[in-house]
Amino acid sequence: MRLVVMADTHVPKRARDLPEPLWDAVDGADVVVHAGDWVDVPLLDALEQRAKRLIAVYGNNDGPALRARLPETARAELDGLRVAVVHETGPVTGRERRCAALFPDCDVLFFGHSHIPWDSTAPTGLRLLNPGSPTDRRRQPYATFLTAEIAAGRLVDAELHRLGGAGGQPGRR
Repeated sequence: MRLVVMADTHVPKRARDLPEPLWDAVDGADVVVHAGDWVDVPLLDALEQRAKRLIAVYGNNDGPALRARLPETARAELDGLRVAVVHETGPVTGRERRCAALFPDCDVLFFGHSHIPWDSTAPTGLRLLNPGSPTDRRRQPYATFLTAEIAAGRLVDAELHRLGGAGGQPGRR
């Protein structure tokens, strides 16, 4: 099962649309995960139409229209893997311990908010992944998104893709 994971898209505030390489990845994914900060409803509509399956939450920059359609936290079982999605996890210090306590029944937590890619594992085995932002890199050298592969209840691969220049090109990090 192939996943595409994004967060902090801020469309149309930071970009008119998602970069084409990300749309291409969405078209090839079994599941699309969005960890909040959409900003505008039309992107949610577009992803609901194009994604085979969408798991999504709202973020702190999302207004009443998005909050009416999306939960603050989402949970799903994907090919036996227990995942959760949330926008914000709080400060870096203590993140793994805090998230492991909040999501003791999960294998993977996807989150956003910081626009900074993150990949760590809590002592309990909970994997924490932040895809960064495909449209608003802030202090990061590249805009980014994640792809992940799930097989037999395990996350067997997670790859950060860099987007560069006008239109962007995915790359390995």
